[in-house]
Amino acid sequence: MASNRARIAIDAMGGDHAPAEIVAGALRAQAELDIDVLLVGDREQIEASLKHHTSSHSVEIVDSEGTIEMHEEPLSGLRRKPKASINVAMDLVKQNRADAVVSAGHSGAAMAAGLLRLGRLRGIDRPAIGAVLPTIMASKSVLILDVGANVDCRPKYLEQFAVMGAIYSQYVLGVEDPKIGLLNIGEEACKGNDLAVRTHQKLQENPQITFIGNAEGRDVLSGRFDVIVCDGFAGNVLLKFAEAVGEVMLQILKEELPQGIRGQMGTVLLKPNLKRLKQRVDHAEHGGGLLLGVDGICIISHGSSQAPSIFNAIRIAKEAFDNKVLERIQSRITTTAPATDGD
Repeated sequence: MASNRARIAIDAMGGDHAPAEIVAGALRAQAELDIDVLLVGDREQIEASLKHHTSSHSVEIVDSEGTIEMHEEPLSGLRRKPKASINVAMDLVKQNRADAVVSAGHSGAAMAAGLLRLGRLRGIDRPAIGAVLPTIMASKSVLILDVGANVDCRPKYLEQFAVMGAIYSQYVLGVEDPKIGLLNIGEEACKGNDLAVRTHQKLQENPQITFIGNAEGRDVLSGRFDVIVCDGFAGNVLLKFAEAVGEVMLQILKEELPQGIRGQMGTVLLKPNLKRLKQRVDHAEHGGGLLLGVDGICIISHGSSQAPSIFNAIRIAKEAFDNKVLERIQSRITTTAPATDGD
């Protein structure tokens, strides 16, 4: 596209709080991030939401018809509803009218639409969803992938996830030399199932990444690893558990703070610390996951996303665009020989 200013297509009809919260997050992003947003969805509903905001920036609305409901099977839903908001948003990227897509709708439909509309990057066998989690080290986070796109994986796929994750960690998260780990049940190379053992060997032999070994469950949030790869089944369980732990921590803290005047005074004094704690453990602060491996930037947000989470998802999309993540992945991934059975 001619301008360097990112244009982000937002699936305004996707998510539990659409379109009101989606519109609110998009307007904030346009005002604060120096981007243009295209709100995709039902014009009447979007315009009704826009009336609740005073913004000096004009917003482009792109009409669509319907959305993929959570109970629908992704592929059949996308085919029955070719003008659904997620399909139209992906088409905007395909047509170079937008640089990225953000959706809090049906995650399976978003992934399928990305594959069908945008296709895979050359040399990538399977795309992966990456999610950023906090660690015990204040200045560090860890990128987990895959967290749901591929329930069953081959070693070759996990190797590609590692390369894509290293590029994202380096150029978007700012890690100079990302340390890669493989989620496993033990530190030794011989531990785990056949997938883990074969993948360990592939990662060790790959000169494009800095692989430092297996990551047990207790290591995930230790800060030792910058990127951890796994199949989408284990990754999704890990992600949902981490989100629940964050929610539990915030709830316990709220319940355990002293009550009454002393409690109120203490809470005021602790307010900056509590705000930082929330930013570190609240999944809404991280916006969503980047679908790595498709030929376009696509952020899949939580279905329960509200305005702050949508803002952060759009920020992630902008950072991926500004740092040319797709181009860097494409230049580093080399097409290998056809996989042998089990690879």
